[in-house]
Amino acid sequence: MGAQQRPTIKTVAARAGVGRTTVSRVINGSTLVSDEARAAVLAAIAELNYVPNSVARGLVTRRTNSVALVIPESESRLGSEPYFSAVIRGVSTVLTATRTQLQLVLVRDRGERDQLTDCVAERRVDGVLVVSVHEDDPLPGILENLGLPTVLAGRRSPSESLSHACSDNLGGGREAGRHLISRGRRRIATITGPLDMDVSRSRLQGWRDALEEADIAPDGRLIATADFTEEGGMLAMRSLLERAPDLDAVFAASDVMAAGAMLELRRQGRRVPEDVAVVGFDDSYIARYAHPSMTSVRQPVEEIGSTIARLLLGEIADPGAARQHVMLPTELVVRDSS
Repeated sequence: MGAQQRPTIKTVAARAGVGRTTVSRVINGSTLVSDEARAAVLAAIAELNYVPNSVARGLVTRRTNSVALVIPESESRLGSEPYFSAVIRGVSTVLTATRTQLQLVLVRDRGERDQLTDCVAERRVDGVLVVSVHEDDPLPGILENLGLPTVLAGRRSPSESLSHACSDNLGGGREAGRHLISRGRRRIATITGPLDMDVSRSRLQGWRDALEEADIAPDGRLIATADFTEEGGMLAMRSLLERAPDLDAVFAASDVMAAGAMLELRRQGRRVPEDVAVVGFDDSYIARYAHPSMTSVRQPVEEIGSTIARLLLGEIADPGAARQHVMLPTELVVRDSS
């Protein structure tokens, strides 16, 4: 038989009397196929002497029952940011129920990224979850090109092609701004996360939207960019007070940065909320135990973790399935800081 006549998935599907998707599912070991269809496909494969391509064979014969959870951040941020531990809890809950092993991978430099790429290329994991997504990070594109099921917590941009789950960051930022305006505040500053992250840009845009709704012109002096750390929040607050000493409120894009901002306000003799109202984002334990207790935008972080785990298991079971984009709602929780 010549190369041009080599049987294809289409040929097998025609012989078995099923669709190409069904053939693909049988090859990939999916359970989403009836016994009758599976038997017909296997008989057609035997009759035609069809050989699946190497990637399909690898998915069947080298299933590892393990997935990697990749965090492209430092150990210090992993340890100090409650967001990561909540995501890991959500992921673990789903994977434990399916007896899938979780490998936690920190990717802090190019060498560690290359190590991960080698692991993926050799199919030592069945899929990858990526948390804390930066727009210019090549890793999601590399994983996509390698053909391994990949799901993101967050997204690189609103046009993200990979499956992902995220919070309504735009809506949450808008609610934070509206709340401060409803408290009579007019010089409302914001501390953003890194602007190469969609999460930071979306929360910033929400703050802008709230000001524009109230006919308050956004002032560039009231915007400071930080890095989601407590120290970053302190330094950003210091910079804001130097540039705009008349500010009367601040929305920080994470509870950790809001806690740093509150420390700096206290250091400079500003009372919270009397002189400066403060709103954070996450509604982590930091918000509940801050002094005064912190108003914060609650996002369902553990649910983000469980959602991305379920999406990934679905893609591993059925690699041909349509990619899914899930946005989870946020909610403003009002406490004493505003």
